[in-house]
Amino acid sequence: MSLSNSRFLVFCLFLPNFRHPNPKFIPRKMYSRFRDHEEEDKDNLVFSFNRLLHQNPTPPIVHFGKILGSLVKAYHYSTAVSLHRQMELTGVASNLVSLTILINCFSHLGLNSLSFSVFANILKKGYHPDAIILTTIIKGLCLNGEIHKALQFHDKVVALGFHLNQVSYGTLINGLCKVGETRAALQLLRQVDGKLVQPDVVMYSTIIDSMCKDKLVNEAFHLYFEMLAKRISPDVVTYNALISGFCIVGKLEEAIALFNNMILENINPSVYTFSILVDAFCKEGKVKEAKNVFAMMMKKDIKPNIVTYNSLMDGYCLLKKVNKAMDIFNTLTQRGASADVWSYTIMINGLCKIHMVDEAINLFEQMHCRNIIPNVVAYNSLIDGLSKLGRISDALKLIDEMHDRGQPPDVITYNSLLDALCKKHHVEEAIALLRKFKDQGIQPDLYTCNVLIKGLCQSGKLKNAQEVFQNLLIKGYSLDVHHTYTVMIQGLCGKGLFDEALTLLSKMKDNGCVPNAVTYEIIVRSLFDKGENDKAEKLLREMIARGLLED
Repeated sequence: MSLSNSRFLVFCLFLPNFRHPNPKFIPRKMYSRFRDHEEEDKDNLVFSFNRLLHQNPTPPIVHFGKILGSLVKAYHYSTAVSLHRQMELTGVASNLVSLTILINCFSHLGLNSLSFSVFANILKKGYHPDAIILTTIIKGLCLNGEIHKALQFHDKVVALGFHLNQVSYGTLINGLCKVGETRAALQLLRQVDGKLVQPDVVMYSTIIDSMCKDKLVNEAFHLYFEMLAKRISPDVVTYNALISGFCIVGKLEEAIALFNNMILENINPSVYTFSILVDAFCKEGKVKEAKNVFAMMMKKDIKPNIVTYNSLMDGYCLLKKVNKAMDIFNTLTQRGASADVWSYTIMINGLCKIHMVDEAINLFEQMHCRNIIPNVVAYNSLIDGLSKLGRISDALKLIDEMHDRGQPPDVITYNSLLDALCKKHHVEEAIALLRKFKDQGIQPDLYTCNVLIKGLCQSGKLKNAQEVFQNLLIKGYSLDVHHTYTVMIQGLCGKGLFDEALTLLSKMKDNGCVPNAVTYEIIVRSLFDKGENDKAEKLLREMIARGLLED
Protein backbone atom coordinates (compact mmCIF):
# COMPACT_ATOMS: atom_id res chain seq x y z
CA MET A 1 0.00 0.00 0.00
CA SER A 2 1.51 3.39 -0.98
CA LEU A 3 1.69 6.36 1.33
CA SER A 4 -0.23 9.53 0.71
CA ASN A 5 1.64 12.77 0.00
CA SER A 6 0.44 14.23 3.30
CA ARG A 7 1.86 11.29 5.20
CA PHE A 8 5.17 11.73 3.37
CA LEU A 9 5.30 15.44 4.33
CA VAL A 10 4.49 14.66 7.98
CA PHE A 11 7.35 12.19 8.09
CA CYS A 12 9.83 14.62 6.50
CA LEU A 13 9.04 17.19 9.17
CA PHE A 14 10.09 14.66 11.79
CA LEU A 15 13.35 13.62 10.11
CA PRO A 16 16.33 14.19 12.46
CA ASN A 17 18.61 17.11 11.62
CA PHE A 18 21.77 15.15 10.85
CA ARG A 19 25.17 16.74 10.44
CA HIS A 20 27.31 15.27 7.66
CA PRO A 21 29.50 12.63 9.34
CA ASN A 22 33.20 12.10 8.90
CA PRO A 23 33.66 10.84 5.31
CA LYS A 24 36.74 8.87 6.41
CA PHE A 25 34.63 6.55 8.57
CA ILE A 26 34.99 3.06 7.10
CA PRO A 27 34.08 -0.14 8.98
CA ARG A 28 36.88 -2.46 10.08
CA LYS A 29 35.34 -5.28 8.09
CA MET A 30 36.33 -3.46 4.89
CA TYR A 31 39.97 -3.89 5.82
CA SER A 32 39.84 -7.38 7.33
CA ARG A 33 37.97 -8.90 4.36
CA PHE A 34 40.18 -7.56 1.60
CA ARG A 35 42.08 -10.40 -0.04
CA ASP A 36 43.42 -10.83 -3.53
CA HIS A 37 40.67 -13.20 -4.71
CA GLU A 38 37.99 -10.88 -3.32
CA GLU A 39 39.49 -7.97 -5.23
CA GLU A 40 39.32 -10.11 -8.33
CA ASP A 41 35.66 -10.95 -7.64
CA LYS A 42 34.92 -7.26 -7.17
CA ASP A 43 36.54 -6.39 -10.51
CA ASN A 44 34.49 -9.09 -12.23
CA LEU A 45 31.26 -7.76 -10.70
CA VAL A 46 32.10 -4.18 -11.75
CA PHE A 47 32.88 -5.39 -15.29
CA SER A 48 29.55 -7.27 -15.45
CA PHE A 49 27.68 -4.21 -14.17
CA ASN A 50 29.27 -1.91 -16.79
CA ARG A 51 28.50 -4.42 -19.53
CA LEU A 52 24.82 -4.39 -18.49
CA LEU A 53 24.81 -0.59 -18.62
CA HIS A 54 26.01 -0.58 -22.23
CA GLN A 55 23.56 -3.22 -23.48
CA ASN A 56 20.83 -2.12 -25.86
CA PRO A 57 18.07 -2.38 -24.80
CA THR A 58 19.05 -1.82 -21.14
CA PRO A 59 18.19 -4.92 -19.04
CA PRO A 60 15.60 -4.66 -16.22
CA ILE A 61 16.68 -3.17 -12.88
CA VAL A 62 16.54 -6.61 -11.22
CA HIS A 63 19.79 -7.63 -13.00
CA PHE A 64 21.61 -4.59 -11.67
CA GLY A 65 20.20 -5.25 -8.20
CA LYS A 66 21.70 -8.75 -8.13
CA ILE A 67 25.20 -7.40 -8.83
CA LEU A 68 24.82 -4.60 -6.26
CA GLY A 69 23.63 -7.18 -3.71
CA SER A 70 26.71 -9.35 -4.39
CA LEU A 71 29.01 -6.37 -3.83
CA VAL A 72 27.29 -5.58 -0.53
CA LYS A 73 27.65 -9.20 0.64
CA ALA A 74 31.40 -8.86 -0.04
CA TYR A 75 31.47 -5.59 1.99
CA HIS A 76 32.28 -3.43 -1.07
CA TYR A 77 29.87 -0.68 0.01
CA SER A 78 31.64 2.28 -1.64
CA THR A 79 31.80 0.46 -4.97
CA ALA A 80 28.08 -0.38 -4.81
CA VAL A 81 27.24 3.29 -4.11
CA SER A 82 29.38 4.43 -7.05
CA LEU A 83 27.79 1.91 -9.44
CA HIS A 84 24.27 2.82 -8.28
CA ARG A 85 25.04 6.46 -9.09
CA GLN A 86 26.26 5.47 -12.58
CA MET A 87 23.11 3.42 -13.10
CA GLU A 88 20.85 6.38 -12.29
CA LEU A 89 22.86 8.77 -14.50
CA THR A 90 22.43 6.31 -17.38
CA GLY A 91 18.68 6.57 -16.95
CA VAL A 92 17.96 3.25 -15.18
CA ALA A 93 15.29 4.03 -12.57
CA SER A 94 15.83 2.69 -9.04
CA ASN A 95 13.30 0.38 -7.45
CA LEU A 96 12.65 -0.48 -3.81
CA VAL A 97 15.30 -3.25 -3.82
CA SER A 98 18.10 -1.06 -5.20
CA LEU A 99 17.18 1.80 -2.85
CA THR A 100 17.23 -0.62 0.09
CA ILE A 101 20.72 -1.74 -0.98
CA LEU A 102 21.78 1.91 -1.11
CA ILE A 103 20.52 2.54 2.46
CA ASN A 104 22.42 -0.53 3.61
CA CYS A 105 25.64 0.83 2.04
CA PHE A 106 25.28 4.29 3.56
CA SER A 107 24.46 2.77 6.95
CA HIS A 108 27.63 0.67 6.95
CA LEU A 109 29.71 3.63 5.75
CA GLY A 110 28.40 5.77 8.60
CA LEU A 111 26.69 8.16 6.17
CA ASN A 112 23.36 8.19 7.98
CA SER A 113 22.27 11.57 6.60
CA LEU A 114 22.41 10.05 3.10
CA SER A 115 20.46 7.00 4.33
CA PHE A 116 17.67 9.37 5.37
CA SER A 117 17.78 11.11 1.99
CA VAL A 118 17.24 7.76 0.26
CA PHE A 119 14.49 6.90 2.77
CA ALA A 120 12.71 10.17 1.97
CA ASN A 121 13.00 9.28 -1.75
CA ILE A 122 11.41 5.87 -1.06
CA LEU A 123 8.44 7.57 0.59
CA LYS A 124 8.20 10.14 -2.21
CA LYS A 125 8.01 7.37 -4.82
CA GLY A 126 5.04 5.93 -2.91
CA TYR A 127 6.78 2.76 -1.72
CA HIS A 128 5.81 1.30 1.64
CA PRO A 129 9.06 0.65 3.60
CA ASP A 130 9.15 -2.73 5.29
CA ALA A 131 10.83 -3.76 8.54
CA ILE A 132 14.06 -4.61 6.68
CA ILE A 133 14.52 -1.01 5.49
CA LEU A 134 13.61 0.45 8.87
CA THR A 135 15.96 -1.97 10.67
CA THR A 136 18.79 -1.11 8.28
CA ILE A 137 18.47 2.58 9.16
CA ILE A 138 18.30 1.77 12.88
CA LYS A 139 21.37 -0.45 12.58
CA GLY A 140 23.30 2.31 10.78
CA LEU A 141 22.55 4.75 13.59
CA CYS A 142 23.52 2.19 16.23
CA LEU A 143 26.78 1.33 14.43
CA ASN A 144 27.65 5.02 14.51
CA GLY A 145 26.86 5.26 18.24
CA GLU A 146 23.72 7.33 17.65
CA ILE A 147 21.40 5.13 19.66
CA HIS A 148 19.19 7.99 20.87
CA LYS A 149 18.56 9.09 17.28
CA ALA A 150 17.71 5.46 16.50
CA LEU A 151 15.13 5.49 19.31
CA GLN A 152 13.68 8.80 18.06
CA PHE A 153 13.42 7.30 14.57
CA HIS A 154 11.67 4.23 16.04
CA ASP A 155 9.12 6.41 17.86
CA LYS A 156 8.34 8.41 14.73
CA VAL A 157 7.89 5.45 12.37
CA VAL A 158 5.71 3.59 14.89
CA ALA A 159 3.58 6.74 15.32
CA LEU A 160 3.16 6.84 11.52
CA GLY A 161 1.88 3.25 11.46
CA PHE A 162 4.97 1.40 10.27
CA HIS A 163 5.70 -2.02 11.73
CA LEU A 164 9.03 -3.26 13.07
CA ASN A 165 9.98 -6.87 13.78
CA GLN A 166 12.06 -8.86 16.28
CA VAL A 167 15.28 -8.05 14.41
CA SER A 168 14.50 -4.31 14.64
CA TYR A 169 14.02 -4.46 18.40
CA GLY A 170 16.98 -6.79 18.84
CA THR A 171 19.11 -4.17 17.04
CA LEU A 172 17.83 -1.36 19.28
CA ILE A 173 18.39 -3.40 22.44
CA ASN A 174 21.90 -4.30 21.29
CA GLY A 175 22.62 -0.63 20.52
CA LEU A 176 21.53 0.41 24.02
CA CYS A 177 23.61 -2.31 25.67
CA LYS A 178 26.68 -1.39 23.62
CA VAL A 179 26.64 2.16 25.06
CA GLY A 180 26.09 0.85 28.61
CA GLU A 181 22.38 1.66 28.86
CA THR A 182 21.32 -1.78 30.08
CA ARG A 183 18.41 -0.42 32.13
CA ALA A 184 17.00 1.36 29.08
CA ALA A 185 17.37 -1.87 27.07
CA LEU A 186 15.39 -3.78 29.70
CA GLN A 187 12.76 -1.02 29.71
CA LEU A 188 12.45 -1.33 25.92
CA LEU A 189 12.02 -5.10 26.25
CA ARG A 190 9.19 -4.52 28.73
CA GLN A 191 7.66 -1.92 26.39
CA VAL A 192 7.48 -4.24 23.36
CA ASP A 193 6.76 -7.48 25.24
CA GLY A 194 3.62 -8.94 23.67
CA LYS A 195 2.43 -5.52 22.49
CA LEU A 196 4.62 -4.72 19.49
CA VAL A 197 6.49 -8.02 19.00
CA GLN A 198 7.14 -11.20 20.97
CA PRO A 199 10.59 -11.08 22.67
CA ASP A 200 13.05 -13.68 21.42
CA VAL A 201 16.25 -15.33 22.65
CA VAL A 202 18.43 -12.65 20.99
CA MET A 203 16.80 -9.79 22.94
CA TYR A 204 17.03 -11.62 26.26
CA SER A 205 20.60 -12.86 25.67
CA THR A 206 21.81 -9.38 24.74
CA ILE A 207 20.47 -7.86 27.98
CA ILE A 208 21.69 -10.82 30.07
CA ASP A 209 25.18 -10.41 28.59
CA SER A 210 25.19 -6.66 29.30
CA MET A 211 23.97 -7.22 32.89
CA CYS A 212 26.69 -9.80 33.49
CA LYS A 213 29.37 -7.41 32.20
CA ASP A 214 27.99 -4.84 34.67
CA LYS A 215 28.28 -7.55 37.40
CA LEU A 216 24.50 -7.57 37.85
CA VAL A 217 24.59 -11.36 37.70
CA ASN A 218 21.66 -12.04 40.01
CA GLU A 219 19.41 -9.80 37.91
CA ALA A 220 20.65 -11.54 34.76
CA PHE A 221 19.86 -14.91 36.34
CA HIS A 222 16.29 -13.75 37.11
CA LEU A 223 15.93 -12.76 33.45
CA TYR A 224 17.14 -16.23 32.46
CA PHE A 225 14.34 -17.79 34.57
CA GLU A 226 11.88 -15.37 33.01
CA MET A 227 12.93 -16.71 29.59
CA LEU A 228 12.29 -20.27 30.72
CA ALA A 229 8.87 -19.30 32.11
CA LYS A 230 7.95 -17.80 28.73
CA ARG A 231 9.17 -20.95 26.95
CA ILE A 232 11.96 -19.02 25.20
CA SER A 233 14.81 -21.53 25.00
CA PRO A 234 18.24 -20.17 26.01
CA ASP A 235 21.01 -20.83 23.49
CA VAL A 236 24.80 -21.09 23.74
CA VAL A 237 25.08 -17.26 23.75
CA THR A 238 22.76 -17.01 26.77
CA TYR A 239 24.69 -19.64 28.70
CA ASN A 240 28.08 -18.14 27.77
CA ALA A 241 26.98 -14.75 29.08
CA LEU A 242 25.76 -16.20 32.40
CA ILE A 243 28.74 -18.52 32.86
CA SER A 244 31.09 -15.60 32.21
CA GLY A 245 29.09 -13.39 34.60
CA PHE A 246 29.29 -15.89 37.46
CA CYS A 247 33.02 -16.32 36.82
CA ILE A 248 33.53 -12.53 36.91
CA VAL A 249 31.95 -12.28 40.37
CA GLY A 250 33.84 -15.35 41.63
CA LYS A 251 30.86 -17.73 41.76
CA LEU A 252 32.56 -20.61 40.01
CA GLU A 253 30.27 -23.30 41.41
CA GLU A 254 27.22 -21.61 39.89
CA ALA A 255 29.08 -21.30 36.59
CA ILE A 256 29.83 -25.04 36.59
CA ALA A 257 26.19 -25.82 37.46
CA LEU A 258 25.06 -23.78 34.43
CA PHE A 259 27.62 -25.54 32.25
CA ASN A 260 26.25 -28.92 33.35
CA ASN A 261 22.72 -27.71 32.71
CA MET A 262 23.77 -26.72 29.22
CA ILE A 263 24.97 -30.25 28.53
CA LEU A 264 21.72 -31.71 29.90
CA GLU A 265 19.75 -29.41 27.57
CA ASN A 266 21.78 -30.74 24.60
CA ILE A 267 23.24 -27.29 23.92
CA ASN A 268 26.77 -27.77 22.64
CA PRO A 269 29.37 -25.62 24.43
CA SER A 270 31.56 -23.54 22.12
CA VAL A 271 35.30 -22.87 22.32
CA TYR A 272 34.34 -19.63 24.08
CA THR A 273 32.39 -21.55 26.77
CA PHE A 274 35.36 -23.75 27.58
CA SER A 275 37.79 -20.82 27.46
CA ILE A 276 35.70 -18.91 30.04
CA LEU A 277 35.93 -21.84 32.48
CA VAL A 278 39.63 -22.48 31.84
CA ASP A 279 40.34 -18.80 32.50
CA ALA A 280 38.20 -18.71 35.67
CA PHE A 281 39.89 -21.78 37.18
CA CYS A 282 43.35 -20.45 36.30
CA LYS A 283 42.64 -17.07 37.90
CA GLU A 284 41.81 -18.90 41.14
CA GLY A 285 45.03 -20.90 40.89
CA LYS A 286 43.14 -24.13 40.14
CA VAL A 287 45.19 -25.20 37.12
CA LYS A 288 44.41 -28.88 37.68
CA GLU A 289 40.67 -28.18 37.28
CA ALA A 290 41.42 -25.97 34.28
CA LYS A 291 43.30 -28.87 32.66
CA ASN A 292 40.28 -31.12 33.27
CA VAL A 293 38.08 -28.63 31.39
CA PHE A 294 40.75 -28.52 28.67
CA ALA A 295 40.70 -32.31 28.43
CA MET A 296 36.89 -32.33 28.16
CA MET A 297 37.18 -29.77 25.39
CA MET A 298 39.56 -32.00 23.43
CA LYS A 299 37.32 -35.01 24.04
CA LYS A 300 34.41 -33.11 22.49
CA ASP A 301 36.66 -32.38 19.48
CA ILE A 302 36.56 -28.62 20.10
CA LYS A 303 39.88 -27.08 19.14
CA PRO A 304 41.32 -24.68 21.75
CA ASN A 305 42.18 -21.20 20.47
CA ILE A 306 44.88 -18.74 21.53
CA VAL A 307 42.58 -17.35 24.27
CA THR A 308 42.36 -20.82 25.86
CA TYR A 309 46.14 -21.31 25.73
CA ASN A 310 46.78 -17.81 27.08
CA SER A 311 44.54 -18.57 30.08
CA LEU A 312 46.47 -21.79 30.81
CA MET A 313 49.83 -20.01 30.52
CA ASP A 314 48.58 -17.26 32.83
CA GLY A 315 47.43 -19.88 35.36
CA TYR A 316 50.85 -21.51 35.45
CA CYS A 317 52.56 -18.11 35.75
CA LEU A 318 50.32 -17.17 38.70
CA LEU A 319 51.54 -20.34 40.44
CA LYS A 320 55.11 -19.38 39.42
CA LYS A 321 55.34 -22.53 37.28
CA VAL A 322 56.75 -20.45 34.45
CA ASN A 323 58.56 -23.40 32.86
CA LYS A 324 55.24 -25.16 32.24
CA ALA A 325 53.81 -21.96 30.78
CA MET A 326 56.88 -21.66 28.55
CA ASP A 327 56.37 -25.25 27.33
CA ILE A 328 52.90 -24.28 26.11
CA PHE A 329 54.21 -21.01 24.62
CA ASN A 330 56.97 -22.79 22.69
CA THR A 331 54.56 -25.37 21.24
CA LEU A 332 51.73 -22.99 20.23
CA THR A 333 52.47 -23.37 16.51
CA GLN A 334 52.42 -27.17 16.79
CA ARG A 335 49.09 -26.88 18.61
CA GLY A 336 47.62 -24.92 15.70
CA ALA A 337 47.66 -21.53 17.42
CA SER A 338 49.69 -18.38 16.90
CA ALA A 339 51.06 -16.30 19.78
CA ASP A 340 49.47 -12.86 20.07
CA VAL A 341 50.35 -9.76 22.10
CA TRP A 342 48.73 -11.27 25.23
CA SER A 343 50.71 -14.52 24.92
CA TYR A 344 53.94 -12.52 25.03
CA THR A 345 52.66 -10.18 27.76
CA ILE A 346 51.71 -13.13 30.00
CA MET A 347 55.11 -14.75 29.56
CA ILE A 348 57.04 -11.48 30.04
CA ASN A 349 55.08 -10.76 33.23
CA GLY A 350 55.60 -14.34 34.48
CA LEU A 351 59.35 -14.25 33.85
CA CYS A 352 59.74 -10.83 35.51
CA LYS A 353 57.86 -12.03 38.61
CA ILE A 354 60.53 -14.72 39.16
CA HIS A 355 63.34 -12.22 38.33
CA MET A 356 64.19 -13.80 34.94
CA VAL A 357 64.26 -10.35 33.38
CA ASP A 358 66.88 -11.05 30.69
CA GLU A 359 64.73 -13.92 29.38
CA ALA A 360 61.74 -11.55 29.41
CA ILE A 361 63.77 -9.00 27.40
CA ASN A 362 64.55 -11.71 24.81
CA LEU A 363 60.80 -12.35 24.40
CA PHE A 364 60.17 -8.62 24.22
CA GLU A 365 62.69 -8.29 21.38
CA GLN A 366 61.11 -11.32 19.68
CA MET A 367 57.81 -9.41 19.67
CA HIS A 368 59.45 -6.59 17.70
CA CYS A 369 60.93 -9.10 15.22
CA ARG A 370 57.44 -10.55 14.64
CA ASN A 371 55.89 -7.06 14.27
CA ILE A 372 53.72 -7.63 17.35
CA ILE A 373 53.36 -4.23 19.02
CA PRO A 374 53.82 -4.49 22.81
CA ASN A 375 50.96 -3.08 24.87
CA VAL A 376 51.27 -0.96 28.00
CA VAL A 377 50.96 -4.10 30.20
CA ALA A 378 54.00 -5.71 28.53
CA TYR A 379 56.05 -2.53 28.99
CA ASN A 380 54.90 -2.15 32.61
CA SER A 381 55.81 -5.78 33.45
CA LEU A 382 59.30 -5.34 32.04
CA ILE A 383 59.80 -1.90 33.66
CA ASP A 384 58.67 -3.33 37.01
CA GLY A 385 61.03 -6.31 36.65
CA LEU A 386 63.99 -4.06 35.78
CA SER A 387 63.13 -1.62 38.58
CA LYS A 388 62.99 -4.38 41.20
CA LEU A 389 66.50 -5.47 40.13
CA GLY A 390 67.71 -1.87 40.46
CA ARG A 391 68.24 -1.47 36.69
CA ILE A 392 66.73 2.01 36.69
CA SER A 393 68.54 3.29 33.59
CA ASP A 394 67.25 0.33 31.50
CA ALA A 395 63.71 0.97 32.79
CA LEU A 396 63.97 4.68 31.86
CA LYS A 397 65.10 3.72 28.33
CA LEU A 398 61.95 1.60 27.98
CA ILE A 399 59.80 4.58 29.01
CA ASP A 400 61.47 6.65 26.28
CA GLU A 401 60.74 3.82 23.83
CA MET A 402 57.08 3.86 24.90
CA HIS A 403 56.87 7.56 24.01
CA ASP A 404 58.63 6.97 20.66
CA ARG A 405 56.22 4.17 19.77
CA GLY A 406 53.12 6.17 20.67
CA GLN A 407 52.36 3.97 23.69
CA PRO A 408 51.97 6.51 26.53
CA PRO A 409 53.09 5.36 30.00
CA ASP A 410 50.47 5.32 32.76
CA VAL A 411 50.60 5.73 36.53
CA ILE A 412 51.50 2.02 36.97
CA THR A 413 54.58 2.51 34.75
CA TYR A 414 55.90 5.29 36.97
CA ASN A 415 54.89 3.68 40.27
CA SER A 416 57.35 0.82 39.64
CA LEU A 417 60.20 3.29 39.15
CA LEU A 418 59.18 5.43 42.12
CA ASP A 419 59.13 2.36 44.36
CA ALA A 420 62.61 1.30 43.20
CA LEU A 421 64.05 4.80 43.68
CA CYS A 422 62.54 5.15 47.17
CA LYS A 423 63.85 1.74 48.26
CA LYS A 424 67.34 2.89 47.22
CA HIS A 425 66.72 6.10 49.25
CA HIS A 426 66.94 8.20 46.07
CA VAL A 427 63.98 10.26 47.23
CA GLU A 428 65.01 13.47 45.41
CA GLU A 429 65.07 11.56 42.11
CA ALA A 430 61.69 10.03 42.98
CA ILE A 431 60.19 13.48 43.59
CA ALA A 432 61.67 14.73 40.28
CA LEU A 433 60.10 11.74 38.51
CA LEU A 434 56.77 12.45 40.21
CA ARG A 435 56.87 16.03 38.90
CA LYS A 436 57.73 14.74 35.43
CA PHE A 437 54.73 12.44 35.13
CA LYS A 438 52.41 15.02 36.68
CA ASP A 439 53.57 17.44 33.94
CA GLN A 440 52.53 14.76 31.42
CA GLY A 441 48.99 14.87 32.83
CA ILE A 442 49.27 11.56 34.73
CA GLN A 443 47.70 11.88 38.17
CA PRO A 444 49.33 10.04 41.10
CA ASP A 445 47.15 7.40 42.76
CA LEU A 446 47.03 6.17 46.37
CA TYR A 447 49.81 3.66 45.70
CA THR A 448 52.07 6.48 44.41
CA CYS A 449 51.52 8.46 47.62
CA ASN A 450 52.05 5.40 49.84
CA VAL A 451 55.39 4.69 48.14
CA LEU A 452 56.44 8.31 48.51
CA ILE A 453 55.39 8.54 52.20
CA LYS A 454 57.36 5.38 53.00
CA GLY A 455 60.40 6.60 51.06
CA LEU A 456 60.34 10.00 52.76
CA CYS A 457 59.95 8.45 56.22
CA GLN A 458 62.82 6.01 55.65
CA SER A 459 65.02 8.86 54.39
CA GLY A 460 64.30 10.92 57.49
CA LYS A 461 62.18 13.49 55.65
CA LEU A 462 59.27 13.20 58.07
CA LYS A 463 57.92 16.71 57.47
CA ASN A 464 57.61 16.08 53.73
CA ALA A 465 55.93 12.74 54.44
CA GLN A 466 53.42 14.47 56.74
CA GLU A 467 52.65 17.02 53.99
CA VAL A 468 51.90 14.22 51.47
CA PHE A 469 49.82 12.43 54.12
CA GLN A 470 47.77 15.54 54.95
CA ASN A 471 47.25 16.17 51.24
CA LEU A 472 45.74 12.67 50.91
CA LEU A 473 43.35 13.37 53.80
CA ILE A 474 42.32 16.74 52.31
CA LYS A 475 41.62 15.12 48.91
CA GLY A 476 39.40 12.51 50.58
CA TYR A 477 41.37 9.39 49.71
CA SER A 478 40.22 6.20 51.45
CA LEU A 479 43.49 5.47 53.26
CA ASP A 480 44.85 1.97 53.60
CA VAL A 481 45.67 0.74 57.14
CA HIS A 482 48.99 -0.92 56.40
CA HIS A 483 50.43 1.15 53.58
CA THR A 484 49.44 4.64 54.68
CA TYR A 485 48.63 5.01 58.39
CA THR A 486 51.04 2.28 59.50
CA VAL A 487 53.94 3.65 57.45
CA MET A 488 53.28 7.16 58.81
CA ILE A 489 53.06 5.87 62.40
CA GLN A 490 56.32 3.95 61.91
CA GLY A 491 58.00 7.15 60.68
CA LEU A 492 56.80 9.10 63.71
CA CYS A 493 57.91 6.37 66.12
CA GLY A 494 61.32 6.27 64.45
CA LYS A 495 61.78 9.94 65.36
CA GLY A 496 60.52 9.37 68.91
CA LEU A 497 57.33 11.37 68.30
CA PHE A 498 55.10 9.00 70.28
CA ASP A 499 52.40 11.54 71.15
CA GLU A 500 51.95 12.31 67.42
CA ALA A 501 51.91 8.54 66.66
CA LEU A 502 49.24 7.93 69.31
CA THR A 503 47.20 10.89 68.04
CA LEU A 504 47.33 9.42 64.52
CA LEU A 505 46.27 6.03 65.93
CA SER A 506 43.26 7.75 67.49
CA LYS A 507 42.45 9.53 64.19
CA MET A 508 42.51 6.17 62.42
CA LYS A 509 39.72 4.94 64.67
CA ASP A 510 37.73 8.17 64.24
CA ASN A 511 37.98 7.78 60.45
CA GLY A 512 36.63 4.23 60.63
CA CYS A 513 40.04 2.77 59.70
CA VAL A 514 40.60 -0.10 62.17
CA PRO A 515 44.27 -0.51 63.19
CA ASN A 516 45.66 -4.00 62.68
CA ALA A 517 48.14 -5.97 64.80
CA VAL A 518 51.13 -4.64 62.82
CA THR A 519 50.14 -1.01 63.52
CA TYR A 520 49.89 -1.66 67.27
CA GLU A 521 53.11 -3.71 67.37
CA ILE A 522 55.13 -0.90 65.79
CA ILE A 523 54.04 1.57 68.49
CA VAL A 524 54.27 -0.94 71.37
CA ARG A 525 57.80 -2.05 70.40
CA SER A 526 58.95 1.55 70.00
CA LEU A 527 57.45 2.54 73.38
CA PHE A 528 59.19 -0.36 75.17
CA ASP A 529 62.50 0.52 73.44
CA LYS A 530 62.23 4.08 74.76
CA GLY A 531 61.22 2.97 78.27
CA GLU A 532 57.60 4.17 77.94
CA ASN A 533 56.38 0.96 79.58
CA ASP A 534 53.06 2.28 80.95
CA LYS A 535 51.92 3.52 77.55
CA ALA A 536 53.10 0.29 75.91
CA GLU A 537 51.20 -1.90 78.39
CA LYS A 538 48.05 0.17 77.94
CA LEU A 539 48.21 -0.48 74.19
CA LEU A 540 48.85 -4.19 74.78
CA ARG A 541 45.66 -4.40 76.86
CA GLU A 542 43.78 -2.62 74.04
CA MET A 543 45.17 -5.16 71.56
CA ILE A 544 43.92 -8.04 73.74
CA ALA A 545 40.48 -6.39 74.06
CA ARG A 546 40.31 -6.09 70.26
CA GLY A 547 41.27 -9.73 69.81
CA LEU A 548 44.56 -8.82 68.11
CA LEU A 549 46.66 -10.55 70.75
CA GLU A 550 46.01 -13.57 72.94
CA ASP A 551 45.93 -12.93 76.70
